[in-house]
Amino acid sequence: MIEGLSHITFVVSDLDRMTEILTKVLNAREVYSSGGETFSVSQEKFFLIGDIWVAIMKGDALPSRTYNHVAFKIAESDFDDCLKRVTALGLDVRPPRPRVDGEGRSIYFFDHDNHLFELHTGTLSKRLQRYALGKEAAK
Repeated sequence: MIEGLSHITFVVSDLDRMTEILTKVLNAREVYSSGGETFSVSQEKFFLIGDIWVAIMKGDALPSRTYNHVAFKIAESDFDDCLKRVTALGLDVRPPRPRVDGEGRSIYFFDHDNHLFELHTGTLSKRLQRYALGKEAAK
């Protein structure tokens, strides 16, 4: 039976460049680096973002960009600071998708390997509450 999320792995062309994104934008803490050793399919590093295990592995970038993404929860009060950290690294910030009031706000950005990340202020329960009101409530 599923107990929860184990980890998230991103295959990246440059481990150091992704380390910078994870540590400077997502406040990740590096807990392991394989260095020259390979225990899995390639060199890798492990991080903790909150209590989420994130792995990065050396490999080829994704061939294209899509809306498939990982969203990390941020506080509304941290929104502007997070946006500054993303733009300071020169990452490609995408315009947010259209939203109804009550969904929360998001910062969408791509890393150098076409992975899309979202920093989101909302929660599932708040979104479901808002959606239960229907589209008419937005007028």
